[in-house]
Amino acid sequence: MVRRTEAYGWALAIGILVVFAVPWFLWGSSQVAFGLPLWLWWHVGWMGLASVVFYAFARRAWGIGIEAEPSSAYGSAGSGDAGSGEGANAGGEA
Repeated sequence: MVRRTEAYGWALAIGILVVFAVPWFLWGSSQVAFGLPLWLWWHVGWMGLASVVFYAFARRAWGIGIEAEPSSAYGSAGSGDAGSGEGANAGGEA
């Protein structure tokens, strides 16, 4: 399981990716680099960075926030809830 500080670090990284995805500081800029507007180069570079961060996240911490405690995953055994579960209403009958 991923430590809490690492989970907060991933949340911060994703937050930064979202905040700077739109280059608000380049609005109204007419600067051109290699024949294309600078804001377009920002998006190309930012998508590359986002891909690298997502790859690292997928390899290291893919399940943050969706882990369930073993005792509370599907309720306690013998709770009397016979209608729930994977095989409930498997035949489509009412």
